[in-house]
Amino acid sequence: MAGIGFALRKLTRQDNLMGSVQAYLYSALITTGPWLFTIIALTSILYVAGKFVTIDVINDFRRILIYNFAFSLITTGPLYMVVTRFMADSLYRRDVSGTPGLMLGALIVLYLFELPLSCAFYLGYANLEFGTALTGILNYMLISTVWMVIVFISALHNYVLVTAAFGVGMFSGIVASFFLAQRFGSAGILNSFSFGLAVIVAILISRIFAEYPYPFMKPFEFLKYFKPYYQLALNGLFYNLAAWIDKILMWFAPEADRPGSLLNLYPNYDTAMFLAYISIIPAMAMFTVTVETSFFEKYIHFFHGITDYSTLAQIRDNHKNLLNNVLRSSRNFLVLQLSICVLGILTAPRIFSAFNINFMQIGIFRFGIMGAFFQIMIMFLSVLVQYFDQRAIALRIQVTFFLTNTVFTLITLKLGFKYYGAGYFYATLFTFIITSIHVMAYTEKLIFHTFVTNNIKD
Repeated sequence: MAGIGFALRKLTRQDNLMGSVQAYLYSALITTGPWLFTIIALTSILYVAGKFVTIDVINDFRRILIYNFAFSLITTGPLYMVVTRFMADSLYRRDVSGTPGLMLGALIVLYLFELPLSCAFYLGYANLEFGTALTGILNYMLISTVWMVIVFISALHNYVLVTAAFGVGMFSGIVASFFLAQRFGSAGILNSFSFGLAVIVAILISRIFAEYPYPFMKPFEFLKYFKPYYQLALNGLFYNLAAWIDKILMWFAPEADRPGSLLNLYPNYDTAMFLAYISIIPAMAMFTVTVETSFFEKYIHFFHGITDYSTLAQIRDNHKNLLNNVLRSSRNFLVLQLSICVLGILTAPRIFSAFNINFMQIGIFRFGIMGAFFQIMIMFLSVLVQYFDQRAIALRIQVTFFLTNTVFTLITLKLGFKYYGAGYFYATLFTFIITSIHVMAYTEKLIFHTFVTNNIKD
């Protein structure tokens, strides 16, 4: 996203307030595009559907959608991490002629894996009507496609197009719900959302083909990256598993909702965590516009100094500037997210009262917003680790998060309702401490690692 960040940062350098507002608004829409699309579109679609169908039908739709988002992220994670690395190397070589073939190959591999998996789940495990199960499979495949196509969009600087694509798709899904919800029930609501996703996919893919007008060549060449970059693939798996494992475990809590479809949910936990995650949107916008771009400049300057045979004094000076940037960015990031976290904790009763949300969720929400604070800090530091190509460290961070989130959530399940959400919070806190130790230890000795340890591995 650094490429888009540089384009957006030009707006902040305009001599007016509107430029900064536009940059951060676009950044929020781009970095959390699919998520924001879900929030706005689902709210509107459910409002429309509520006029025609029963609450049970709406709940079936909500269950399918949550399961699709959770498991599509988990299962596509390994593939899109490897494809991202292959795409990044192609951009570094200034050879993007293979991009159309790469996207085609990635989607074929994705579908060959995801289609049998989703069919087995919806037609074999989930106790759903056949028509509803088919719409669930279609929706799952479209969501997975969105995750994969986004990999290729990051190389484009046309942030207006990205924002417009999600806006058009969102509006299309809402319009479709007027025609499908009343006639087809939960399948119709789901197909409305799927139609919006299809519009987004069509716009983005057409733009990719227009940007890279090359023939389809070597569509499966990226598969050779799985062996040397297996840690990246595992990173993508454990990153998403870690983020979802507490929700999945809570679906089997004593208070969870167990319908005939076997798609368990725990609405009190899911809703509270969803609200907590909304708090990270401003930090994500800040990360793209200022943090990642400023760090990237210092990062490039440091390594260019080495390749250009700068003196040791100059290299040490560049190293110092890089460390100062990491500390300054971490401080700004921490202050912003901590302020939002404290504000959310203090105003939780007013927020829940204003939106008529069950007050039983306040405790979970407060744990969740504190956990989201540490999780966004983990994400920030993990990105820095990835810049230095420290795949082993990045994998250890995600495995640590997954294991701690699993163990602590199971413990809180045993302790009872008043501790729900605490497992996620303690997992993020512990992982943040471990991540900080890794990042500080590596960046402090960056010059040594650059000249010695990295060359030993080569």
